[in-house]
Amino acid sequence: MPPFKPKVQKSQQYESLLYEVKGPIAYITLNREHRLNAISPTMPIDIKAAVELANYDDDVHVIVLQGKGRAFCAGYDLVEFAENTEGATQSMKRPWDPVTDYYLMGRNTNNFASLWYSLKPTIAKVRGFAVAGGSDIALSCDIVVMADDAKIGYPPARVWGIPTTMMWITRVGAEWAKRMLFTGQLISGKKAESIGLISECCSESELDQRVEDLAMHIAAVPKNQLAMSKLVVNNAVDLQGLPQSQMLATLFDGIARHSPEGVAFKKRSEKVGFKRAVQERDSGQPIFP
Repeated sequence: MPPFKPKVQKSQQYESLLYEVKGPIAYITLNREHRLNAISPTMPIDIKAAVELANYDDDVHVIVLQGKGRAFCAGYDLVEFAENTEGATQSMKRPWDPVTDYYLMGRNTNNFASLWYSLKPTIAKVRGFAVAGGSDIALSCDIVVMADDAKIGYPPARVWGIPTTMMWITRVGAEWAKRMLFTGQLISGKKAESIGLISECCSESELDQRVEDLAMHIAAVPKNQLAMSKLVVNNAVDLQGLPQSQMLATLFDGIARHSPEGVAFKKRSEKVGFKRAVQERDSGQPIFP
């Protein structure tokens, strides 16, 4: 019996994103512009569904992932979660279960990884911000092209989080990965290109055309050739330990939210608001419970 192939859709609107095919390019657009495309509970699921849709489509050779409006993705939408005294982490009435936490966050990690393991190449087009969970999404793509003034990084590595996709070590090596996580700093597209985190940056005004040109150049290659090249590279990365690093990072992300400092940050967010707590966390001053 031949494998089942679902009906191909050329456009689809999901709860958190838009999907549209134009010629050989499938465009996935994060569509929460009012929240700088912050990650909602459904977004990781929607991303995986859209990637699968593109992989089923014989006309699609390459996938472009972008954000609607002035930002790629501002990370997880955590304001309500952080400020709610009844509905999150240590403030919950039931004890924290690390296995449940690992399972739930692991689903997000796996959904983002659909971009990395897609048989069709994926390109992240980044303007504005790709921070925290937004950097997880962008760096899960095969190729990242940023505006030179866009910002990328993982500030929650200072307290209350670990990047679960752990693509930093794969992309920039041990020293820069450690520096980015030890400091939680944001770097520009220009800096990201210079350290090898991404392959290209350009002016914001040129970004759309640069990505379009790159995608069309890739799309001229047969799909099977693209898939074979990608599988060989991904296999080498997996053998270097990416799956094990992601498993450990996803587990540690839950622990980081429940360490003494993580609990103190949560309580501070409840007291003064998430925005101010983040400003204090990222100020460079010592972080203590």
